[in-house]
Amino acid sequence: MITDDTRAALARRLWDAEADVTPIAPLTDEYPDLTADDAFEIQLVNIRRKLDAGAVVTGHKVGLASKAMQEMMGVDEPDYGHLLDTMEYFEDQPVEAARFCFPRVEVEVGFILGADIPPEGCTQAEAAEAIEWVVPSIELIDSRIRDWKIKLPDTIADNASSCGYVVGQGRVRLSDIDVAAIDATLYKNGEFLAEGRSDAVLGNPLNSVGWLASVVGKFGVRLRKGDVILPGTAIRAMDAAPGDEFRCDFAGLGSVSMSFR
Repeated sequence: MITDDTRAALARRLWDAEADVTPIAPLTDEYPDLTADDAFEIQLVNIRRKLDAGAVVTGHKVGLASKAMQEMMGVDEPDYGHLLDTMEYFEDQPVEAARFCFPRVEVEVGFILGADIPPEGCTQAEAAEAIEWVVPSIELIDSRIRDWKIKLPDTIADNASSCGYVVGQGRVRLSDIDVAAIDATLYKNGEFLAEGRSDAVLGNPLNSVGWLASVVGKFGVRLRKGDVILPGTAIRAMDAAPGDEFRCDFAGLGSVSMSFR
């Protein structure tokens, strides 16, 4: 474990990297023994600072929850972070790519909670009971760590590499769709790019919800009614550049799009 002063200093590095759009060396280069718990405390320092500036928590995310993403990033377990109202984008509003260091998109079967989730021992059934809507979504990720050379503590400290999200118009009741069997097809600039299925996310995206509630609960973080939960992507993250337009079609759920300028 590292000291509070060290956590604060590392949080400041990440804060400045985001503000200046200038990536930094991995935190684990200097602190190879940095733990996931240390990293989440670092994340919380910057989240609290954003909340103090007026931001509002709108949800939470799980990342690196599929084999494809773990292999891509060289890790063997998921990460987790916060979603804020300042990170919300809309389908009809292009994203300014220059605001980010290395922007990438992930497509996800998202959830909107209709009830709070217990922080410990949440079963898949309890997670399902708390979900009001299943929604199509795209998460915008970005690493403030240079060249995405991350280990798990690096990305957790960096708010799980999250920086934005968009939720599509589709709303489907959980009882009306098998969330473990949703095919997703991603298009870039109108051309087929990739496809995957939702069970690539921990076997079932619902498993991410209960897992997330338990992991962050020990820090006093709760998954609340109204929260957007992004459980992870079944398709590897795709690089985004100015002029790119992404659309993902989810079988039985609808579509969602995100464009960049």
